[in-house]
Amino acid sequence: MKRTILLCCLVAITFQTKAQVRVHLGATTALNSTFVLDKGLKADPRYLSSATYKWAPVGFNFGIDIGKKFGLNLEAIKSAQGQIYEVVDAYNNIVGQRNFDMDYLQFPLLLKFMSGGDGAARFNFQLGPQLSLIQTGTEILQYVESVQSIPDGVPAPDGATMNPDGTYNVPAFDEVVMSTDPADLADGAFNFREKEIQLAAALGLDIDISRQIYLTTQIRANYSFTDMRGQELIDILKSGSLSEVFDQRANLAVGLQIGLHWMIGGTRRFNALDKRLRDEMKGDQ
Repeated sequence: MKRTILLCCLVAITFQTKAQVRVHLGATTALNSTFVLDKGLKADPRYLSSATYKWAPVGFNFGIDIGKKFGLNLEAIKSAQGQIYEVVDAYNNIVGQRNFDMDYLQFPLLLKFMSGGDGAARFNFQLGPQLSLIQTGTEILQYVESVQSIPDGVPAPDGATMNPDGTYNVPAFDEVVMSTDPADLADGAFNFREKEIQLAAALGLDIDISRQIYLTTQIRANYSFTDMRGQELIDILKSGSLSEVFDQRANLAVGLQIGLHWMIGGTRRFNALDKRLRDEMKGDQ
C-alpha cells in the first residue's frame, strides 16, 4: 500500500509540468446488491438464490486529477458482502437456508476518465484492480429433516437414505461451513481465502457544490477473479467427498455509492468562474 501511494505521488509530480494537477480527499458510503456466484450452487436444485443488500458503510478516497480528462483514485473501503440461498426440498418447499455473511477491507486503484469542460456536473468512468482482505466471515448451512433431490454424482449427506423415486430422506443439518472465527475453525469449519483480487468499475457524476467541495454519485461494481474459499476446502470439493457440485465461487457487488470530496486548490467550476471574473475585470481596465 505504501508503494501504491508513492506511485500516485510520483505520477502527480511527473505530470505537474504538463497539466494542471489537482489533489482531492473524500469519504463515501454505498448500498450494494451482493451476490455469491457459484455455478455449482445454481445447478443444484436444492438451492434458490435470493436478493441480498449490504452496506459499505464507510470509504476513504485519495485522488489526483491530471488535467480535465484523466485521474487516479486510491480508495480504502469497509464493505459488507454476502447472500442468502434458500434450501428447498423435492417438492419446492423452503426447508432452510445457506447464509453467506462477510466483511472486507477493499483497496481499489482506479483509472478515472472524465468529460471535459467546466460545468457544474461531469460524467466519469473508472476502472482498475482491487485488493479485498477479509475481516470476518461465516457461511452457515441449516435445514430441517426433509426429502431432497440430490444431483447425480454428488454424495448424499451423512445419514441420508434413498427413496424409490430417487429422492433422499435427509436428516436435519445446522453447521458453520466456513468461518474466520477461531472457535468455528476448531470445530471443523473451513477458512475463507484471506486475499481476493477483484476488478472494480464505476460510472457516475462529479457535481461541484462549493468552492472546495464536490459530490460524487456512482453506479459501482466489483467482481472477484479468485475463489473466496480457502484452498483446503477447494481440494476436498475437487475430490468429490462432500455433497456439493464443485465450481469456482466468486463475489459480485453492484450498488450505488455517494461521497463528499475536498478539492485542494478549488473545484473546477468555481475556478472557471473566478478566471472569468478576473478576465472581465482586466477587460474593464
